[in-house]
Amino acid sequence: MKQKIVLIICLLNLSLLSCKTKEAKKESFFPVLSFIKSQVARVDTSLYRIIKQVSTDSVWDTSYIKREEFRTYAADFLDLPDLSEKTYAAGYEESKFFDASLNRVIISYSPKDKSQPIQREEVTIEPGQGEPDKVKNIIVDKLVAAKDSSTVIKRLLWIVDESFQVTTIIQKPGSQDSIQTMKISWE
Repeated sequence: MKQKIVLIICLLNLSLLSCKTKEAKKESFFPVLSFIKSQVARVDTSLYRIIKQVSTDSVWDTSYIKREEFRTYAADFLDLPDLSEKTYAAGYEESKFFDASLNRVIISYSPKDKSQPIQREEVTIEPGQGEPDKVKNIIVDKLVAAKDSSTVIKRLLWIVDESFQVTTIIQKPGSQDSIQTMKISWE
C-alpha cells in the first residue's frame, strides 16, 4: 500500500513537472523588441554615418539623416508588441528550423488568430563555432489598420549591425498596389 502511494506521488510530480516545462517553453520566445532596442541604442550612441534610401514605385532617393532622427525612422520596429511577454505569447505559435544550406537556425512566430497585427515574426541565427551564436536578421510582417477600405501591409527587415528596411504595401480595391520601401543603413 505504501509503495502505491509513493508511486502515485511520483507520477503526480512528473505530470506537474511536464506542465511547468510546457509553460517554460511558451515563455522562452526570442525577445525581438529588446534586441532591436539594444541595436537602436548602439546606433544612438555611435558616430556612424546614417544613410536613408527611399523607393516609391521603383524611383530611389538617397539622403543622410541625423543620428537624433534615427529613432523616428525605426519607430515601426520600436512599436512592435513584445511576443516574449506572457500576454502576447499565448496568441502565437513558435517553430524552430535549422537550414543546413544557410547554416542558420530560423525561429518563426505565427498568430493562432489571423486577425492579429503581427502576421509573422522570424529570427535568423547563425550558430557559433566555439563562440556565441549570432543573430543575423529579423523579419516581421505586420498588418496596419487603415481608415478606408484599403489593406496596409508592412514588411520589416532588420539586418543586425548594418541596416533596416520597411516596405509598405497599400492595396486598394480596384487599383494597383502602391509600394514604398525605406532603407536605413549605418556604417
